[in-house]
Amino acid sequence: MFYRPQDGHGLPHNPLNAIVAPRPIGWISTRGRQGDNLAPYSFFNLTAYVPPQVMFASTAAKPDRNGTKDSVAQIAESRVFCVNIADGPLKDQVNASSAALPAGVNEFQAAGIEPAECESIDCPRVAGAAAALECRATRILRLAGEANYMVLGVVTGIHLREDCLKDGRFDLRATGWLSRMGYKDYTITTQTFEMERP
Repeated sequence: MFYRPQDGHGLPHNPLNAIVAPRPIGWISTRGRQGDNLAPYSFFNLTAYVPPQVMFASTAAKPDRNGTKDSVAQIAESRVFCVNIADGPLKDQVNASSAALPAGVNEFQAAGIEPAECESIDCPRVAGAAAALECRATRILRLAGEANYMVLGVVTGIHLREDCLKDGRFDLRATGWLSRMGYKDYTITTQTFEMERP
């Protein structure tokens, strides 16, 4: 099968959602004039080591946020955000925080998620996250399409949950890395293997 995206695929569900998978989930927390916000994004990744940098993309809009979502709107105000990394036991909380709530509703409270304050930025983080990356936004890019934005940031502080450190390495094999597979499908990865580069 071959199709051009502009012509449609003719399938019951968009295959693009599942082609690039698994995708890590950036659980983005922000603080703005309307309060604190928390939402998961599966268009997320690390982009550089030195200095450490991340990106996430928002691909929809809310009627109360002028063509974008709460996370991007609040980062445009504050220029900071935190990327929380969830492991398997937090999957239901991640999902609960994805609810389309009105601007100003605190997802930490709505989903029963304990917040903690960041150290290097004025922003909340998820207290129980396996890791949290405190970030200063460097760019917000408008992408092709109606409500597509990419946020780039430099990591200014890193929190690691103590039980996720094994033999000097960050390791989630005990509880699993939570990732998006596409459609309504997710995975919790607990099995890994090593390969030496040639």
